[in-house]
Amino acid sequence: MTEKVADGLQHVATFCGQCSCGCPELYVDPAADDDRRVVITDDFGQAIRMSLAQLAVIVDDARNGVLDGLLLDAE
Repeated sequence: MTEKVADGLQHVATFCGQCSCGCPELYVDPAADDDRRVVITDDFGQAIRMSLAQLAVIVDDARNGVLDGLLLDAE
């Protein structure tokens, strides 16, 4: 379930969350245009925006193993 934050974004997920380093987070901006509705922030205060359709492609690719090789190389 999402939680609302002060700037109107709905928090969806924190990636890591095991520290206080400003972990990457995923938000939904219900007030944004469709092509900018998803917001992903990084550890350095930067953000990218994308559509829900673009996020769906990333999720599908992850489910289908497209990113597995990248993760193996990071270990």
